[in-house]
Amino acid sequence: MNGPAALSVQLWPLGVYFLAVLLLVIVMLVMSHFLGQRHRERSTDEPYESGILPTGQARLRLDVKFYLIAMLFVIFDLEAVFIFAWSVSLRELGWAGYIEILIFIAVLLAALFYLWRLGALDWGPSKPGKKRTDKKGEMFHEPGIR
Repeated sequence: MNGPAALSVQLWPLGVYFLAVLLLVIVMLVMSHFLGQRHRERSTDEPYESGILPTGQARLRLDVKFYLIAMLFVIFDLEAVFIFAWSVSLRELGWAGYIEILIFIAVLLAALFYLWRLGALDWGPSKPGKKRTDKKGEMFHEPGIR
């Protein structure tokens, strides 16, 4: 049984399943149309969130710090997944894998230290830039992150 006949014998349950799902979706939509409530009141179109009445607009401007912290969280969270995968295969990797994960963690710590020095993790009020001197001893203004 090689060829198209064998393929159709193996795929007919998938076709039946697809048709059953399609029929179920159509029946659910038609039944909800006929059995659903039909009322139009003023409060029907208002947003409702956990019993709290809406105040203000939905277009809220957030500070860039929130997005920055969210991106840092995602990045370091993915690194935690890599470290977990490494810990599962620790015995097979041996000392070479141990040294590689130490280098990996060192790079992560260096990136975290860099972000900390840059001020990306500061949540306090924004401070004006620090005054520093360059190699010639002249003062210059180092801008802070805003």
